[in-house]
Amino acid sequence: MATSSSTPGAPSAPQIPERIHRRRWAVLYTLMLSLLIVVLDNSILNVAMKTIATPAPVGLGATQSELEWAINSYTLVFAGLLFTAGLLGDRLGRKKVLLVGLAVFGAGSVCAGISQSPAELITFRAVMGVGGALVMPATLAILMNVFEHDEQPRAIGIWAGGVGLAIAVGPIAGGFLLAHFWWGSVFMINAPVVVVSLIAMLVLVPDSRDPDPGRLDPLGVLLSVVGLVLLVYGIIKGGQLADFTGPQVVGPITGGLSVLLVFVVHQKHSDHPSIDISYFRNPAFSAAIAAIALVFFALMGVAFFTVFYIQSVRGYTPLQAGMLFLPLAAAQTIFAPRARLAVQRYGARAVCTFSMFVVAVTMSGMLLLDARTPIWVLEALFFLQGAGMAHIMPPATVAVMQALPREKAGSGSALNNVFRQVGGTLGVAVLGSLLSTSYRDGIQDELDALPGVPAAARHAAGESIEATHGLADAMGPAGRPLITAADDAFLHAMHITALGSAAVALLGLVVAAAFLPGKVPPAPRAAQPQEERKAGAER
Repeated sequence: MATSSSTPGAPSAPQIPERIHRRRWAVLYTLMLSLLIVVLDNSILNVAMKTIATPAPVGLGATQSELEWAINSYTLVFAGLLFTAGLLGDRLGRKKVLLVGLAVFGAGSVCAGISQSPAELITFRAVMGVGGALVMPATLAILMNVFEHDEQPRAIGIWAGGVGLAIAVGPIAGGFLLAHFWWGSVFMINAPVVVVSLIAMLVLVPDSRDPDPGRLDPLGVLLSVVGLVLLVYGIIKGGQLADFTGPQVVGPITGGLSVLLVFVVHQKHSDHPSIDISYFRNPAFSAAIAAIALVFFALMGVAFFTVFYIQSVRGYTPLQAGMLFLPLAAAQTIFAPRARLAVQRYGARAVCTFSMFVVAVTMSGMLLLDARTPIWVLEALFFLQGAGMAHIMPPATVAVMQALPREKAGSGSALNNVFRQVGGTLGVAVLGSLLSTSYRDGIQDELDALPGVPAAARHAAGESIEATHGLADAMGPAGRPLITAADDAFLHAMHITALGSAAVALLGLVVAAAFLPGKVPPAPRAAQPQEERKAGAER
């Protein structure tokens, strides 16, 4: 099979069989349906945390630590297996891996929905992580094998728009379900979607694989899994402890990076590597990977603190909070499929650089928010932020995927998702820690001045604005000044965290400006793939 690494701008002969080409858009929307539930599930769970923490029969009575691991067990398994799942798809067939992943994800969702204890929920969330890891790389890899080279940017733009939509729709769907059903409904809703997806996959989606996968690389696979799991675990632990200097954090992160370094060395010297490390010598490829990680670092960090701003400071319900994220989703849904038009006119470097600047400005715009700011200001910031991100993810993903041969699409998709997942996890952990530390510093004097409150209770109340509000509510009318102080301390911490997000976006701007390719000259007029297919049929 021909590769997609041809000379930029040069016309290429059709590589997709006509029977597959005819149904390519139906395949794309089927893939997006499977992608929707995987991405949506994490955002929908955030809304259900408070309900799950409520004692039975309303919830499971989960502690703060158990709630964190209900989220992190999925993230840990998902991130650790992404690269291996991409390799399995290249070797065994992407459709097969996708079908198995959907089935595992659906079964894990049903079991999570009927969990009788926090331990069961954590376990079944890990099972869902296995399914999600099998699904995510396969969707993008199949997409690269059903669209011709010139249509891939448009298809990837629609795919990226679907990711943005899922992130914002999750809280809305979660709020609606919790308003009408029990907490397990946020997981059970996946089951019918999985059934529909499986049927559509069997009927519409073609299988593809690497025709020459070479020998297995079990050592490389093992090193990638161990390295990624240790790295992500260390990042998660640092976020939980709000401290990245302790041995519980430094040990796993150092161990993970060391194992991944051994993985890179092994890949460079192996005659049958899992991934060709030489791809990273391409500045455009490496810059695109870095841009993806940095923009998700900033995005997930902002999503983390704005949820608390909307619900804790401004007093909106979970469903209302989900609705307020709609401008972010709408902008990504509108602009991501059209990002290729801007790239065609101005080039990936100019588009991504300017878009990173927009993201940095909107992050800094969070400084305008206080307890009485008109909510339309936040909505405008969300919309501009979504528009900026919609012009970063598609061209960066196109650069990553088109740098690799079609037959290695699973590995390329896995790399794309690994860096996105690690960037997002790191964003929540680092920016969440910055928020937590800044908040505690801001509220500590107020807590220390409270008469008759035990030191342990004051310490617990300083962990988050929700914890401080809980103590203030327990104090009755005497706690009202503490609520005002908590809101002020949180807003100050949020502003510091927003500046941190803006700095990350500016780093992405530098990377994009320095290494992404400029405008590609238009190719000379040649027969389009559809015309060549028609001519071939007439012959």
